[in-house]
Amino acid sequence: MYLHGMSSGDFAPALAEFFSSAAGLSASVITRLTRQWQDEQAAFATRRLDGVDYVYVFADGIHFNVRLEEARLSVLVIVGVRADGTKELVAIADGYRESTESWADVLRDLKRRGMRAPVLAVGDGALGMWAALREVFPATRAQRCWVHKVANALNALPKSAQPAARKALAEIRDAEDKDHATRAIHAFSEAFAVKYPKVVARVVDDAEELLTFFDFPAEHWVHLKTTNPIESTFATVRLRTKVTKGPGSRAAGLAMAFKLIESAQTRWRAVNAPQLVALVRAGAKFEKGVMIEGSNPPDQEVAA
Repeated sequence: MYLHGMSSGDFAPALAEFFSSAAGLSASVITRLTRQWQDEQAAFATRRLDGVDYVYVFADGIHFNVRLEEARLSVLVIVGVRADGTKELVAIADGYRESTESWADVLRDLKRRGMRAPVLAVGDGALGMWAALREVFPATRAQRCWVHKVANALNALPKSAQPAARKALAEIRDAEDKDHATRAIHAFSEAFAVKYPKVVARVVDDAEELLTFFDFPAEHWVHLKTTNPIESTFATVRLRTKVTKGPGSRAAGLAMAFKLIESAQTRWRAVNAPQLVALVRAGAKFEKGVMIEGSNPPDQEVAA
């Protein structure tokens, strides 16, 4: 109940009638519990990663206030898709405004603990993560999040232009293959470049990273277009911190976010066609979402 928003001071008056005043409902009990969560988060942050393979990763950050400190807490989160297609939390760390150095620290730590370079990373274009990724895992390809891209583009347009722009951007994102998406980008540019050149540039300049997902299995496209696996979970974290006006300390906030995400991941579903994730790791190539025959090395195909 505390994890989902009830204040520690409310337990005794709210529940003592049902469980008696000696049932361990005091604020000090909750404090001991949050310390336990901090220990669990610390253990999670030092576990070895040699035995698990994350083929896809999603990265994003969430910010919330800390009651007893002026600076906001910036929590950096990475969720991974294992070779069997299941999703799980890979990393959660206290960063500084999602800076490149903060993301580099997270990625270096993952690599030091045995994490293999992912095949693809998905994230918001504003993240400092991309420069960090090029430094730590240079072979990992980049996919920009379409939810963030569309929101940023529409926010820069007058309301009168937003419906047409939203439809044009959807035609790019949901195109049947990369060729059609490229033509849709050209059509978007022709329609909006004269009046809104900066908005068009945001899409055209990032075209390669926005269309990376087309080089992977068509069954995975719906997952790889966005950082939704993280965003949906962040909604729970935001709601909890709004109710309590933020945690009392940075360590408590990080532990709380860790426990909320840990709880949420039990409801995450595997990606579509999970058997294809291992083939992506094995080096299989895909054209228009379909695996090119003979592109997967025979020895790795058997292992997959």
